[in-house]
Amino acid sequence: MYSFLFYFIMEVLGIVFLFLSFSVIVIYLTIMILSALEMRDHRRKNRFADYQDIITSPIAPGVSILAPAFNEGQSIVQNVKSLLSLHYGKFEVVVINDGSKDDTLSKLIQSFEMELTDFAYHEEIPAQRVRGIYKSRNRSYNRLIVIDKENGGKADALNAGINVSSKEILACIDVDCILSHESITRMVRPFMEETNRKVIAVGGVIGIANNCDVQDGTVTNYRVPTTLLGRFQVIEYCRAFLMGRMAWT
Repeated sequence: MYSFLFYFIMEVLGIVFLFLSFSVIVIYLTIMILSALEMRDHRRKNRFADYQDIITSPIAPGVSILAPAFNEGQSIVQNVKSLLSLHYGKFEVVVINDGSKDDTLSKLIQSFEMELTDFAYHEEIPAQRVRGIYKSRNRSYNRLIVIDKENGGKADALNAGINVSSKEILACIDVDCILSHESITRMVRPFMEETNRKVIAVGGVIGIANNCDVQDGTVTNYRVPTTLLGRFQVIEYCRAFLMGRMAWT
């Protein structure tokens, strides 16, 4: 009696798992087809797009790039240089040192000739105490603002960055992200094109920089990661950021 009940339960569970697996395959296949159709339409629409017009346009909105940093001393300088080298007319880079315990702040001060300023900080959104706001003495880095604050987490750091930002659009990123030179112009374009409805947010495709060559904050050579886990991560990012988002669009 017990063996019959056991085999019956196992058979039912097998059928359930088979049904779930088949459903997942059908769902992913549908998403893949929808994303392929959406990407085809996107390529047709943007085949003759000239992003240089956005860079020089006087009506292009300003962008504040908010980059929280916590214990990023090893790569902070290269990453900030990458952000400052973006091709766009009106943007600022706001780096929020979220109570780092390493040399993140000192490297920023030394590399970008930063000095403490009497910045008028208005706490419109609550955040942890701001210890100081730095600007560069070098006019080459006049787009850069560094906020030094007590640790409160990524969301709290973004709140402090929003309080300091002065542009119309906020771009919230991780400070270790390497953005392509045209990323801001591609992000801003939907806000400028959609006149009939309000665009709330725009997302981008994220890739894995493992095993890629990075020089002066720019990826110069793309390669697939050598590890099996890294290659699965590439597939997962393509599924989530490229295939999934395009299909849901």
